[in-house]
Amino acid sequence: MTASLAPPWRVWTERGIAVLWIAVVVWAFATAWGGIIHSHPAYAVLLILSAVAALAVLIRSLTWQRRTARHGCRRVFRITGAVLAIGWAGLLIWLKPFTAIEPALDAMDSDAAVTVTETATSVTMVPTEQATDTGVLFQPGALVDPRAYAAHLRPLAEAGHTVVVTKQPLGIAFLNTRALDGARAAHAGLTTWAVGGHSLGGVVASMEANGSTDAQGADGLLLFASYPANDMSSSLTAAVESISGTDDGLSTPDAIELSRGNLPASAHFTVIDGASHSQFGDYGPQPGDGVATISDDDARSQISSAALAFVDSLG
Repeated sequence: MTASLAPPWRVWTERGIAVLWIAVVVWAFATAWGGIIHSHPAYAVLLILSAVAALAVLIRSLTWQRRTARHGCRRVFRITGAVLAIGWAGLLIWLKPFTAIEPALDAMDSDAAVTVTETATSVTMVPTEQATDTGVLFQPGALVDPRAYAAHLRPLAEAGHTVVVTKQPLGIAFLNTRALDGARAAHAGLTTWAVGGHSLGGVVASMEANGSTDAQGADGLLLFASYPANDMSSSLTAAVESISGTDDGLSTPDAIELSRGNLPASAHFTVIDGASHSQFGDYGPQPGDGVATISDDDARSQISSAALAFVDSLG
């Protein structure tokens, strides 16, 4: 077997894919810096590793182009590898988070009433005075910056309830199904727990509340534009509050209505006239959503009021 120069198409394919990876990484950081560094670090790690790998391929391509003789099976492997590499770039693009906007960013500041603490895996709001023994664990929607829910949930903390917004690996709630366990361990003094979530986060919150991922379950289930994936009408013992919008293009009114059969008969439904899917957080418009006919401030106020009334009732 003799060595030969790599064919130009192969060299330029490697270089093109490497440049693509680097471009995707630069684009992601440039357009969603805040959402990336304030979300779970898993996505940032993937971006950095991808950029390092791409640079290594570029350096190798520019400094060493000799290969052993080619065989048909190796060509198949290389073509398959190129397709997978392009798919990886597409995955990195898809995983880019929706970054939080105002007033959520202002709601992240601590003051005399609430202390806000952010770690790599959570955002926690703790009341400074007259704290209750009730905690709220909240699962963000898919790919949404966890800070986006700060303004919606801060009124709960101001009323005395501890609020923990979990940061999901890669922004996917199904990768963080034991978040309620972690919140309980971190706040052992709290005796009553509600678990809530927005969109996909609400699906996982339903599992946690029902004891599917946490043997203890929860005392309350708070759904923001969401519904359970399976029938838990007879197994779920937690109190349920479902808050939805009439102009939601993702968790549509029809889907919310159908979810009644999967929840206990005692579940309470609050429907906000004119609210869209993305108004359950502060992160800007979302593809596939409907067009809201009320202001973000009005929707946020109604969502927070309904959520607070529900959490208050658990105590």
